[in-house]
Order: sequence, then structure tokens, then C-alpha cells
Amino acid sequence: LPKDFPQLQNDTFLRAARGEETEHVPVWCMRQAGRYLPEFRESRAGKDFFDTCRSPEACCELTLQPLRRFPFDAAIIFSDILVIPQAMGMDVQMVAGKGPTFPDPLKEPEDLQRLQAKVDVDKELGYVFKAITLTRHKIEGKVPLIGFTGAPWTLMSYMIEGGGSRTFSKAKRWLYRHPEASHMLLRMLTDVIVEYLLGQVAAGAQALQVFESHAGILGPVEFQEFSLPYLRDIARCVKEKLKDAGKDIPMIVFAKDAHYGLEDLSQSHYEVVGLDWTIDPRSARERTGGKVSLQGNMDPCAFYAPKERISDIVKKMLEGFGTRGYIANLGHGLYPDMDPESVGAFVEAVHQHSKQMIKQK
Repeated sequence: LPKDFPQLQNDTFLRAARGEETEHVPVWCMRQAGRYLPEFRESRAGKDFFDTCRSPEACCELTLQPLRRFPFDAAIIFSDILVIPQAMGMDVQMVAGKGPTFPDPLKEPEDLQRLQAKVDVDKELGYVFKAITLTRHKIEGKVPLIGFTGAPWTLMSYMIEGGGSRTFSKAKRWLYRHPEASHMLLRMLTDVIVEYLLGQVAAGAQALQVFESHAGILGPVEFQEFSLPYLRDIARCVKEKLKDAGKDIPMIVFAKDAHYGLEDLSQSHYEVVGLDWTIDPRSARERTGGKVSLQGNMDPCAFYAPKERISDIVKKMLEGFGTRGYIANLGHGLYPDMDPESVGAFVEAVHQHSKQMIKQK
């Protein structure tokens, strides 16, 4: 598909990511294309999850569904972080009621030989790039499109653990018992991620988010050694390459539950630091010292509250973060049993309260 995309009409999200002034605070939700929407469940019914991920038409439709319902200020391409381990040759299945499952996870360092270290991202992940390009056309410039990836430690933890886990003790065992092999795997993943993100930008992504969803199972020392250096490398390498291409693409890092890493994350070449709901907005502002924009961080479970209460929670959140250099979001993804009406109330509350606050300045 050609890359002559329709002109962007609402760049509020991009401006906020760069810390510029906006008329209202932009808002989107992690997992806004998700099972809480009846139309999403209908589209996905009876289809294999990763088959859906490999269909650009299906990804495009799922990405656009929430925009038809709500005036979100950004869209995020429908995909999954585990497409990278797949591209490296691992088998991943989405098992109903259990989530992502690796039938044959990595057990010992010699298993790294099974992985394809050099991945041709166009060949292995071209379906994501096609989905992004198609969606950029179909979104008709309404809002920016965000591309994303899982971060190295989070992907490594799945590849060794074989699926979700409360402790991720199998993966953490590697960090303590096989530090060199761990770094080898993290470096391999980093190299693929950089190429993958550059491919997403070439395909039309207007911002990028890196999900370090499992940061919180590391302590500060392990985070410093096995997560942060790779997060920084990703942003630095992607930015260097994009600068040569004359492109300026805001990048967001979301390291869930990495309180202890807030100062470090705010000095890691990312324009935006995403926060989970366990961090106080005012303290996050102080600790990041105005170096970055912030994104987050309403507890997704606030969606179970009555609508008036959602409006109050949003108002308090906006007062904590302030309206400049801020993107409203949740502190994690939407859950499948949430009421779409509550999501609508959230978006409306962010827009209304922030417009008033900005006017009163």
C-alpha cells in the first residue's frame, strides 16, 4: 500500500507527548481494542488469536472499533507482544482460560541455539507492518496510530516461564544462575525489537510504546542490570536511526510496578513515561523533575464505580498530574468484564475537566 496517508486532524496526543500546550488532555486506554467491546468479541469469535494477529484486515478492524464508539485521542495497533518470540522461532499458543502458552519453553542456556538470532522482520513480522499501513489509511487522519513492542526482560520471562506466572521464578532463576546467557538472550531480543520498531515507523506508526510489563517482579538491582540498559538501548538506537531519516517519533516506556526506577526511566531517551495506578501522580511529577511527559494511571477497576464517581476520580487525577505534558490513560489494560459506558464516561471526564482546567490557567 502507498504511504500517502490522510492528513492528521487531531495531534493533541503527539503534542502532549512532547510536552507542548494542548486545548485538552489527550486520552486513550491500554487494551482499548479488547473483549469488553461486544463488537470485538463478535469479530474474534471462533478465530485463533494469532491468526487474527496475522490478518492485517482483522487487526485494522479491531483497532478502529473503539474509535467508532469513543472520542479517543490515539489508537494503538491491535497485535501482541509475543509475535517477537514467534518470529525468533518459538511456538506460542493462546489457550482459552489460560492465556499465552509456550509448549516448549527455554529451559537451559543451550536452548538459545534453537532461536533465530537474526530475524528478517519484513519477512517474519511484515503482517504487523501491513496492518499499520492499512490502518493509517482507514483511520483517515482522525487520530495518531501507536505501534508497540514488548521489552526484552518481559519477553524473556515469557519465553522461559512458558506463560503467565505469579512469581516468574523459572525466568528469574536464569538471572541469578545464568547471567551471561540472560544477557545474551536480552541482547538478541533488543536487536530484533529495534528493527521491529523501525519497521513499524516505516509502515506508518506515529508513536511507539515499549511494554516492560514484568518490571515489577525484579528488584532495583536486577532492574538496573537486566531491564534498564536494554530499554535505554532500544530508545537510543531507534532515535538515532530515525534522526537519520528525518523523523521525530515520540516514544513511551511503560515499566509496570517499577517505582524504584522512575528517576532512571525519566532519563532514558523516552519522551513519555507510563505509570501504573500504584504511583501517586504528584510524587511522579516531582521525581521525574519535568524531564518527561507522563501517561497513566487510573486504576482500571475504577471502571466498576458509578459514572459520577469516575468523573471525580478523573478530576483528582488531572489535578495531581497537571494538564501539561500529560496523557490520560489507565495504570494497566482494560479488563474484559468492564462496561463500555464507563469507558465513555472516563474519556468524557478527561476532556471536560481538562478543558476547564486549561481555560482557568
